[in-house]
Amino acid sequence: MSNALRLSEKWFKRGLWLVALVFAGFLIGLGGAVVGDLPKVEQVKTLDDFIEKSEGQRLRKTAEQAELAAREARAALDQEQLKHQVAESDGRSARGTFNNWLATRRATGKAEQDTELVQRTAQLDRLAKLERDALAEIQKQQQAALDANQAAARAQRDLSKLQEQARDAFQKAQRAQELRVFFYRLLLTLPLLAIALWLFMKKRGSSYWPFVWGFVLFAVFTFFVELVPYLPSYGGYVRYSVGILLTVLIGRQAIIALNGYLEEQKKAESLPDARRRQALAYDVALARLAKSVCPGCERTVDLKNEKVDFCAHCSIGLFDRCGKCEARKNSFSPFCHVCGTPAGASEAAVSAPS
Repeated sequence: MSNALRLSEKWFKRGLWLVALVFAGFLIGLGGAVVGDLPKVEQVKTLDDFIEKSEGQRLRKTAEQAELAAREARAALDQEQLKHQVAESDGRSARGTFNNWLATRRATGKAEQDTELVQRTAQLDRLAKLERDALAEIQKQQQAALDANQAAARAQRDLSKLQEQARDAFQKAQRAQELRVFFYRLLLTLPLLAIALWLFMKKRGSSYWPFVWGFVLFAVFTFFVELVPYLPSYGGYVRYSVGILLTVLIGRQAIIALNGYLEEQKKAESLPDARRRQALAYDVALARLAKSVCPGCERTVDLKNEKVDFCAHCSIGLFDRCGKCEARKNSFSPFCHVCGTPAGASEAAVSAPS
């Protein structure tokens, strides 16, 4: 029971499926570009759009000026600290030299060195004054840096307070904008789904089925990838509600389809064998037999048992005898696989002179 499709027909079908996938890919690329540009129809708003313009500018300018002053004060403080370090180093060196000289002076006791003692003492006083002046400049720059930092912090607090007051309006406008963009996507996606559903129901068996399936794949991708991820959440209520609704609708349609299928099967199984065979496509019948299932009721049958000629579930004939050579053959085959006699031809008709 091999598949009924010819080898070349199999490859043609695979090629057509490739056409469907390529067609869907190009449609998905085009749809992605369109969906990606949809947010551009809305003006993107920022938090600053909801802050009083003049007040916001004033606070930002104050904060920038204070930050600039703080940077300048820190730079000046670094310079003054360096000067103070130099002054301290010079003072320590001078005091060390003076102490050594003073020890020598005491040892020698020369009176003529008193003038030099006064000069050296005066020099130490000048160096000490330089240290004190450098320390005073450090303290001055530290105060300036502290004032600038505090001014910047106050301006930043005032700006943050102003931004916090505008945040509710900004978030509300942002949610409204996201909702509008979602509706744009929805308006684009729903017609595509409707067209895809119509094509699937009416045209999937037509000669142009690769384009039908390509469009169906494109519509499904657009719905689940381009629409569903942008579905507003609102804490998950919307997403879960939509998920429940879709599940109920799809499940309901699946139940209806299943019940309809079972009802049709019951009606079909009650028809005579000949009429049931007419309703079955040849390729479908052979494909089902290749899977060891009955072509009529799709239940499993033991086709390896040569005594089984009829389905035990729906009584449709699975095997019969050739009218010429009496070989057991598939009852759905149009010709005998042993002698090539057309199915249904009687032995007399086959042996009649032409």
